[in-house]
Amino acid sequence: MSMHKSSARPLAMGLLVLGALIRVTQQLNFAPVGAMSLFAGARLRGWKAYALPLALMAITDPLLGGYSRATPLVYLSFMISVWIGTRLRSTESPLAIGAGALAGSIQFFLITNFAWLGASNMYPHTLSGVLACYSAGVPFFARTLASDLLYSGLLFGLHAWLSRAVARGERVAAQAA
Repeated sequence: MSMHKSSARPLAMGLLVLGALIRVTQQLNFAPVGAMSLFAGARLRGWKAYALPLALMAITDPLLGGYSRATPLVYLSFMISVWIGTRLRSTESPLAIGAGALAGSIQFFLITNFAWLGASNMYPHTLSGVLACYSAGVPFFARTLASDLLYSGLLFGLHAWLSRAVARGERVAAQAA
């Protein structure tokens, strides 16, 4: 049974829950949330692809400091990563997955720094304030990108391996050349 015919994805859901558990142990902006969102879009279908990352965020956020005025834009950014992941549903290509992780990291950086700028008085709401806010975010972007690439590789790689060895029903069908 190919992955496209079955809506049940216990392997993919289990890997996402594992990602949430890893999230609560990570610090310094090195968490698997972007990768989890990308993976959910690629390997889950319909509302589950969007609902599971949101639910995992809502459950783990209180354990990591709670919510802020920027939370809605942070969550929106992860939903965009889910959408990017939907473009990866029929591939296991490391290059395509890496490009998806890069796109997710970039849009997360742009949206969340804008959210920080809007929700904070730390920077003036001028062009120089915007530039200062985004410049200050660059070190965080480097960690976000590294974690998105690492965790995407782990999630997609584990799924590819386990879908061949254990949960064959979740295997991604090979594309015709």
